[in-house]
Amino acid sequence: MVLDVQDQAQSLVTGKIKKYTEGDPTRLRPSSGAVDTSLEQCRSRPDDMDRHDGDDSEEEAPIQFKAKETLEPADIKLRIDPPAADTSVEDDDAERGTFGNKLDFLFSCISVSVGLGNVWRFPYLCYKNGGGTFLLIYFIAMFACGIPVFFQEVAAGQYLGTGGLTMVGQLVPILQGVGYATMTIVFWLDIYYCIIIAWTLFYLINTIINIPELPWRTCDNPWNTPNCHDGLSKTNSTSEGLEALHSIRPNDSKSPVEEYWDEKVLGITDGMDDLGGMQWGLLGTLCLGWITVYMIIWKGLHSSGKIVWFTALFPYFVMITLLFRAVTLEGAGAGLLLYITPDWSKLWTSECWIDSATQIFFAYSIGTGALPALGSYNKFYHNCVKDTVITCLVNTATCLLAGTVTFSILGHMAFNQGVDVKDVVNSGPGLVFITYPEVVLKLPGGSIWAIIFFFMLVTIGIDSEFCLVESLVTGIVDMWPEQLRPIRRKFTAGLCILLFLLGVPMVTQGGAYIFQLMDFYGASGIPILWCCFFQTISIGWIFGVNKFAGCVEQMTGFLPNMYWIVCWSAIAPGVMGVIFIFYCVQWEPVKYGTVEYPNWAHIIGFIMSFSSMIWIPGYALYWMYTTRGSIRDRWIKGITPDIKSNRCKLASKSSDAHMMNESSARLIKNQGSFLTPNPSFVNQD
Repeated sequence: MVLDVQDQAQSLVTGKIKKYTEGDPTRLRPSSGAVDTSLEQCRSRPDDMDRHDGDDSEEEAPIQFKAKETLEPADIKLRIDPPAADTSVEDDDAERGTFGNKLDFLFSCISVSVGLGNVWRFPYLCYKNGGGTFLLIYFIAMFACGIPVFFQEVAAGQYLGTGGLTMVGQLVPILQGVGYATMTIVFWLDIYYCIIIAWTLFYLINTIINIPELPWRTCDNPWNTPNCHDGLSKTNSTSEGLEALHSIRPNDSKSPVEEYWDEKVLGITDGMDDLGGMQWGLLGTLCLGWITVYMIIWKGLHSSGKIVWFTALFPYFVMITLLFRAVTLEGAGAGLLLYITPDWSKLWTSECWIDSATQIFFAYSIGTGALPALGSYNKFYHNCVKDTVITCLVNTATCLLAGTVTFSILGHMAFNQGVDVKDVVNSGPGLVFITYPEVVLKLPGGSIWAIIFFFMLVTIGIDSEFCLVESLVTGIVDMWPEQLRPIRRKFTAGLCILLFLLGVPMVTQGGAYIFQLMDFYGASGIPILWCCFFQTISIGWIFGVNKFAGCVEQMTGFLPNMYWIVCWSAIAPGVMGVIFIFYCVQWEPVKYGTVEYPNWAHIIGFIMSFSSMIWIPGYALYWMYTTRGSIRDRWIKGITPDIKSNRCKLASKSSDAHMMNESSARLIKNQGSFLTPNPSFVNQD
């Protein structure tokens, strides 16, 4: 009697031997289940050769174990049967949600990283820090820190299937404080970022109301002061009878665009000591902005994947149109020359280094938890390397495009006013609300172009804001999933209401000073550099750069090259550490234009900074104090990964067996022996 491997296994377990019917040309299949039809069929002995009751003349045929002679080594190949789906991973993804396709993720990355940080923040920081000098440091930080850390965050979020709050804590539990620090920064950022949206909505609504005129074209408005100079009219209506034509702008005068920003939009006071009254128009647009943000994200980021297609592409149509007009204005060349010419004296100031380096983090949305949140919605085997490079290059190109438009307009304004480009306006957060309204005055159909431009700013502002709010919501929900995921919609609504209320002081007449203080101390600068430094060393040094590279290979099928390895382990943390120390040694207090802040305002600013920075050392001490065991045991436990996601259990994409689950691998391994061929080795014929 000849038994194949299935019957051998059953006979060893049950002690029984299956019998086969007489006349059957092939082996009869067991009743317990079908056998592999690709295996060579074995004939059974006829039934009359088996042992019959009461017949002592016949002996039972001995059981023979032998290999199938027809299989030759050259004819054998490994067959990996498709395994059953990993239901634990699928359940996690279904509960959390995933992007519908690969392009949704790419455009989400572009839309979250390409936003007001490029169009609003980059130009005014570049203008503030000497143009070319800022660009030089910006590109150094881009290749040393920006692109590598961007990739690191997206890959970690995709590998762990979690947002920024718990990302570092799962890899290095003792540094869970990095996640809390990141969410604190995002909390401050979400509060004041919607203020920019409120300013933009104010411009958009007032432009529509005043069609076909633009309210900032002349000085003949109730909000204008005697210092307003438009260079168009012979008589300034607020200057009480001045008849002469002002061909040269006085040193203390302002353009109608500047006065519209300062007097009409902000109603700005003389300093932080006087917050003045409420700007009711801004309060209304702030409320409208938060309602819009909530309506977009109420189902979660993955449900708004189609929205980001429009918000990521539409701004480029507007920006390119404005670019063609801006570079053809008189005096634009002087502005562009300042844009690309380094001011070497700025190279030795700490403020220029901290502004340039942190602008990379701000523009790329690094250190905000948004990138891990986006990565967590990816499929596990998605190749995020390509998306990283595309997004970073698009982001930088957008910054350069916005800078070209802005500096061309500044050159034109300087030409009209007869002043140097460096002195044409006060550099501040309102620079974009001065330069771009100026250029639409030069376009035919200026009102229509103003509407299109401010609609673009609203689009990219809300686009970035809802991604940042989503990162905060995702981080908190991932911390308490059982409690918060069932009520995610209500939780998101409550959080938006809280953020709205905390932003109300910034729509008072002195609110711009609070805005600048929060931007400098709370949501950028030192806090974001501090968090990114500890995040990088926790992944690159403690978790291990080689181990992390292996995780990337497991997902993408490719091992990261030396550029990524060296940047993660040495260059990125080194550059961030040097800039941090340099800035601390040469710290300079923040100003709003030329207005200095009182000492108590700086104290409030430091409190905002420490509110995020303190989480990292504070939580590490808390961990060591509350964890049981010796100091050595606590430390070892604190640096040992505690990964909760089922994603990391999947096989590597670089392996031919990446679709084979663990149970299939164990079955193949246990069935083979030196006596019988493995049933997964089959004849190619």
